[in-house]
Parts: sequence; structure tokens; C-alpha cells
Amino acid sequence: MRYLTEEQFKSNLKLGKSVEQWINHEKHDDYTVLKWLRIDKERNSTYSVCYIECFDDGNEHFTDIYHFAPLDPDGPYTINNFESIEEAQVFAINSYAASKARFVVAGMIQEEYKDFLNSK
Repeated sequence: MRYLTEEQFKSNLKLGKSVEQWINHEKHDDYTVLKWLRIDKERNSTYSVCYIECFDDGNEHFTDIYHFAPLDPDGPYTINNFESIEEAQVFAINSYAASKARFVVAGMIQEEYKDFLNSK
């Protein structure tokens, strides 16, 4: 099972394990922008939501989305901090159209990218 249950989502974050979610992509004439987010537990026990937009620099042989060039090299990520997991999750849902049912553990975002490639 790729997607985390609500309990797994909260447990991972409480244990300091990041969760991620593929949001969408945006096709332009010459390039495609990939959109995804990551929620982390910070050292001060707050939770950060990091929203990422990057160029689709990959292919079926290179799926390491973490190394794709950011859309804006001067401010590559948008990060917001919250006191609780619930606040971070609600923000991700309301601000970026994330789904409670589609969070994955860190590293699985590459599998989501592979699904995107296969759907082209």
C-alpha cells in the first residue's frame, strides 16, 4: 500500500519522518512544471509544509525529483510552519489542494513521478 492512512500519516510525522504528496503538473509550450509538497517535523516540534515547483528534468531512467531544477532558483520553496500536525495538514489541503488520502512516506514521491511519466 503506497498511500498512508491518517494514523500512519500522523505517526510518521510524530516520529520525525517526512511525508510527501504529488500535487499536480503544469504543461507549457517548452517545459513542464511539477508541483509537490513535503511536511516535516522540525527540531522545535513544529511542523513545516514545504511546497515545491520544479522543472520536469527527468525521464524513465532518471526519476530523482529531489534533484530537478527549481522553477524559481532565487526562492525555490515556499515553507510555512505550524504548531500541530493537524494545522499543517489543513493548510496543505486548503492552500495546495492536497488530499488526506494521498500522502506517501519520504522517498516515495519518485514513484508518484513514475506514475506521472507512465500517464503521458
